[in-house]
Amino acid sequence: MSTLPVYPWRLAPDGLATRRQLRALGLRPGGQDVVAQLERPRRRRGPLIAYLYRIDLAQPIRPMTAARWAALDKALAARRTCPTCGQDAGYTLPTSLGTCLTCVKSPALAA
Repeated sequence: MSTLPVYPWRLAPDGLATRRQLRALGLRPGGQDVVAQLERPRRRRGPLIAYLYRIDLAQPIRPMTAARWAALDKALAARRTCPTCGQDAGYTLPTSLGTCLTCVKSPALAA
C-alpha cells in the first residue's frame, strides 16, 4: 500500500480538488482513487483531513431526472410522516424521538 502525499492546508498543487471543490465546478470524482490529502492542524485533536482528487479525471455531475426527483420527494415525505399518528408533520421528524412533537406531548395519542 502506497502512502498518499500530504499537503498543508490551502497549499495543494493545481489540478487537485476536494469533493466540495469538484461539486462547485459541476464535477464528481467518478470512481477515481484519492491521490493526495490536505491536513489542517487543530489544537485539541488530530488534524482535519481533506482528500484530493484529480480535476482532469473528474466526470460531470449526473443530472436529476424526473424519476430521481420523484424518489427524492417520496423519501423526504417519509421522513416527515409520523409513524404513530400517520400525519405529515411539516418538518423532518427528530430521530431521537422517532415521532412528531404532538405525539410526544400527548401520551394518549401514542397509546
